[in-house]
Amino acid sequence: MTIGLLEVEMRIPGATSLKTKRMVVKSIKDRIRNSFNVSVSELSHLSSRQSCLLGVAHLSATKSFTNRVLSEVLNFIQSCRQVELVDFQMTMF
Repeated sequence: MTIGLLEVEMRIPGATSLKTKRMVVKSIKDRIRNSFNVSVSELSHLSSRQSCLLGVAHLSATKSFTNRVLSEVLNFIQSCRQVELVDFQMTMF
């Protein structure tokens, strides 16, 4: 069994308020959950207008499948126009 964790730090340049940021983050989280069947949570930078740290977790029988799913999630985030990818870290357990 493999547990994969993807931490993604993003910048939301268009967010002028926390309300705007939360709408963008919620939309991205919902699309990730529905498309990839993973767990997603905002981990840090909760009161920052333009920063967000998302945690994405995936559990499967094989490391290669977990790696592929988390890589697809990362590609999806990179393709989102509302956010800029600052940094990411992928860990397998």
